[in-house]
Amino acid sequence: MNTLFSGLMRDAAQLTRTGRLVDATQLIQRALQGDTSPAEAPTTTSRAVVEDDVIEAQVRVVEVHPTPEPRGSEAADAWTPGSFTHQGRSIDYMLFVPASASAQPAAAPPLVLMLHGCTQGAADFAAGTRMNEHARENGCIVLYPEQAKRAHGQKCWNWFKTQHQQRGRGEPALLAALTEHIVAQQQADRSRVYVAGLSAGGAMADVLGHCYPDLYAAVGVHSGLPHGAANDMMSALNVMRTGAPEARAVAAKGSQPTIVFHGDADPTVHPGNGRAIVAGALPGTVSEGRSAAGRRYTRTVHPASPGRGDAEHWLLHGAGHAWSGGSAAGSYTQPDGIDASREMLRFFLAHRSTLASEPQQAP
Repeated sequence: MNTLFSGLMRDAAQLTRTGRLVDATQLIQRALQGDTSPAEAPTTTSRAVVEDDVIEAQVRVVEVHPTPEPRGSEAADAWTPGSFTHQGRSIDYMLFVPASASAQPAAAPPLVLMLHGCTQGAADFAAGTRMNEHARENGCIVLYPEQAKRAHGQKCWNWFKTQHQQRGRGEPALLAALTEHIVAQQQADRSRVYVAGLSAGGAMADVLGHCYPDLYAAVGVHSGLPHGAANDMMSALNVMRTGAPEARAVAAKGSQPTIVFHGDADPTVHPGNGRAIVAGALPGTVSEGRSAAGRRYTRTVHPASPGRGDAEHWLLHGAGHAWSGGSAAGSYTQPDGIDASREMLRFFLAHRSTLASEPQQAP
């Protein structure tokens, strides 16, 4: 480590001690990128911080109405808040139960757990992804946990810390227990429980798929990172900038069916992380296409192999760090892209868990 690099890191530590977390984060990013030029004057630009650690950037605040569901024929849909506690940790959530979920009493509805990205919340994420619209069409229940600021200053999931990467511990245990609670409460189909997320939420979705393959039948990761890609702030920043080593991702990857979306122009999370999530899958069938608005994509469909579920990888050309096909009513969305929510639900509903057991308290 050269003298200039060391100096930047010392300056960052001093800024952290004085509470100037945004400026400290900017110095750390410059050091990792090899920029050892004199520091610029501090700015007031917002940056997402994970317990003093950066996970996302380019924050914008979006005002979201507390109940974004349309009136009229969907009046019977339920969009309700809740709170849950497990192992001394508490979490708030929003739950969407469409009227269509009870349209066929003999069939238990599927459940999708949706994990927002940094600085987002449940209502914002629901509005931006439009997942409720597609869930209504398919009779799916959608659960939106909301990270607490006391757990993370910018409401990021702590995907990169070892205590939050294991079954039975930290946030994975809390989210799995919450999922079990809602499955029991809503009498959802235990063989059709899925998890998806954006960025830090996508990374945590992959953690949950790895740690709880008996609970989640399939995983959706948008602009995220593979389980085990980092174990502290420094390694998280590095892997976000350069991409996860595929060999490490293969070693850490579970067997769950997984669908991945990632923009090849993502400035926040390197697109190599999306490729690393499906690393080790059998060679796939490649096709190219465009969204209705003309946004190009390359889709690779990987078949299942012994001990490993099938996978899809969608490379979104020219897209940044945003939910493809989302609504401008929410943050971090790319409305002109292929509809990621629709494609995720299609992929999810084609899979049922063969490991689902009787209801139990998730460890």
